[in-house]
Amino acid sequence: MAVFVALGAFLMTLAGGWTAQRVTDRRHLVLGLAGGLMLGVVGLDLLPEALRAAGRAVFGVPAALLLFVAGFLLAHLVERTLALRQAAHGGDEHGHRAPEVGLTAAGAMVGHSAMDGVAIGAAFQVGGGMGAAVALAVIAHDFADGFNTFTITSLYGNARRRAVAMLVADACAPVLGALSTVFVTIPEALLGGYLGLFGGVLLYLAAAEILPEAHHEHPARSTLLCTVAGAAFIWLVVGISS
Repeated sequence: MAVFVALGAFLMTLAGGWTAQRVTDRRHLVLGLAGGLMLGVVGLDLLPEALRAAGRAVFGVPAALLLFVAGFLLAHLVERTLALRQAAHGGDEHGHRAPEVGLTAAGAMVGHSAMDGVAIGAAFQVGGGMGAAVALAVIAHDFADGFNTFTITSLYGNARRRAVAMLVADACAPVLGALSTVFVTIPEALLGGYLGLFGGVLLYLAAAEILPEAHHEHPARSTLLCTVAGAAFIWLVVGISS
């Protein structure tokens, strides 16, 4: 049953990526929406779940929050290192983004989607009602995952074929994750730590890259409204599924 439900996440992820491809003439709106979706996923979905699953404190601070900060700093360090390396080889540190950053970020999205599939499988092991609730949340926000995966990969200068390949990998990940629960159970604390780390990476990309790029050439009110709408959509999804 869990694998069958995960097929819905597969289709929703592809739908999100297809939507991102079709609106390239409104790139600033796409980026504004992607930034809002990412902000909503981090603040309203990933962090609460990470704090619940990995609530153990380390020197007075929840482990999930420490990993959240570590993820943010890690993303910043990776981006700066790649940018400086590119500048040293004749590139423009400010005008050109390193494609590796986009691929790394998209890879993290694929890992997150695999964990979504694991969450579906684990929830169905608890009971049908729990499985249905988790499946609703995953399928709804996998549209945002597909949208963001294609957008992030493309934003950093990767060719369209790479963006499509990462999108397909992101779509397949929930199915494989759900299938893995038949054989393996991931400790809750480890899953919570991963979500905290991934949340920090995602927030950095949204705040330092996606949203500034969205408003760079088109500081329009419509772009801001798309950002707010993206965050509000995730809030709605979380509220419905809780």
